[in-house]
Amino acid sequence: MKKSYVFPGQGAQFVGMGKDLYEISPLAKELFEKANDILGFRITDLMFEGTDEDLRQTKVTQPAIFLHSVILAKTLGDDFKPDMTAGHSLGEFSALVAAGAISFEDGLKLVYKRALAMQKACELNPSTMAAIIALPDEKVEEICTAIDDVVVPANYNCPGQIVISGSIRGIEIACEKMKEAGAKRALPLKVGGAFHSPLMEPARVELSEAIKATAISTPICPVYQNVSTIGETDPDIIKKNLVAQLTSPVKWTQSVKQMIADGAVEFIELGPGSVLQGLITKIDKSVAVSGKQ
Repeated sequence: MKKSYVFPGQGAQFVGMGKDLYEISPLAKELFEKANDILGFRITDLMFEGTDEDLRQTKVTQPAIFLHSVILAKTLGDDFKPDMTAGHSLGEFSALVAAGAISFEDGLKLVYKRALAMQKACELNPSTMAAIIALPDEKVEEICTAIDDVVVPANYNCPGQIVISGSIRGIEIACEKMKEAGAKRALPLKVGGAFHSPLMEPARVELSEAIKATAISTPICPVYQNVSTIGETDPDIIKKNLVAQLTSPVKWTQSVKQMIADGAVEFIELGPGSVLQGLITKIDKSVAVSGKQ
């Protein structure tokens, strides 16, 4: 009867996120204020009272979601007893901090560096992403491979839902070809750039030094990483996978299936929104899903 805690990625943010936690938990308030000091600006003001526009900036979104998720895990105290953890893209950092592999402070610094590096990479290479609905993974991969421009599968979210990533022209061509091949929808997304694609290479290079310099300990339970899809506990492998993550696809479907194969029967999403709960149910209806935010 294993329990997996899962942590959301970019896109789950909403105005007011974490405010209840701040108001009712002295520990949460202390950690949020520590985060304000580390970042050098009051991210809590943007999270609790900002605008959708404020929260959509990558440099705000990523630390905001990380803080909401990790502080939620910390406030559970002794009730937080994971047999495994995992996170979707950015959520992998939350999963590692919650599992004790990275300190709260180091995790926040890495996430903020990651956000700034990704923002910079987006400005260097204008690019985008698109959601492909109701087409087999193999068909999506085949179409991406046949296009001359940069286009790759970026997020394997659940069966019948893949997000592709690449150059603006490449994504336009891919969307047409996906529709011709029978996709129910090929929907361009409002994102800053081509996350989890080769176009994030400048961000990967920039972040790799920071990750290598960060102390990573053996987590209290296996962390299922996006790149390898298996439960990792070796700090060196965790580092290597974190560096690779920026330019590699998020294999969420494969990770969830592996956690279930390894005995997970209950998934609890910690953080804003309920996106992961929906995806997990689509991957396997037999497991219990719930969330706290």
